[in-house]
Amino acid sequence: MSKRLASFHGPSTPTSSPVSQPRHPGTPASPSRASETTIHRKARTLLQELRSLSHGWDDVVLVDGLNAARTLVDTRTELDNAFAVHAPGSLPRSPIVGPKLAVMEKCIVQLDTVLTKLQKNLRRMGTVVDNLEALYHEAQKTKGPKWCKEEPLWLSWSLEKFVLSIGSITTPYHRSLVLLDGLVNQLRSHSLSFETSRLIINQWIEQLYLVENGWDAQWEDICAVEVEKWDAR
Repeated sequence: MSKRLASFHGPSTPTSSPVSQPRHPGTPASPSRASETTIHRKARTLLQELRSLSHGWDDVVLVDGLNAARTLVDTRTELDNAFAVHAPGSLPRSPIVGPKLAVMEKCIVQLDTVLTKLQKNLRRMGTVVDNLEALYHEAQKTKGPKWCKEEPLWLSWSLEKFVLSIGSITTPYHRSLVLLDGLVNQLRSHSLSFETSRLIINQWIEQLYLVENGWDAQWEDICAVEVEKWDAR
């Protein structure tokens, strides 16, 4: 993503919600909608790919990652409780330390795998954004700058507005990845207190940077209105 659209002037994030207009069956909202081209289909496919990647991100964080983090914390708590019921200096009769440590180390490996998956996901998001920009340049050559800037792709947003606005979509996911990496590093310590562990789990679930700036918060409603056949299967 080293090349940005240097010639663009305007906001990098959506500045207004799409204008809802009544749609009448059989009545196109714009000339473009009446005759979809390869540019329309590519744009829709790339936007849908961003949605899929964002939902895949949530699955990795809130299923794989959360399960591993919770299992790690629960196993440490079980081990601490096992020692707490014995007199100081004595050990439990059953060999529980080794198995519990094995579970904890496995969870840490799983958390590292989660981070690797998220890094790959973020790179793919960046590639999609680059491909949207490439599509814009392609459209400039075939349709002309005026078409890219003024012609609605489907309802009211032009191709230029989509590309300008979508460019910052990776930023909150990058920030979220940095946060999660820090949380995993904290969870590596077997001396971590239960209270601190609980706070880390809550932060993991919250996904602070995505609450207001992730795909669902910023883009799903816009695309549902602005992109023809958005949910078509």
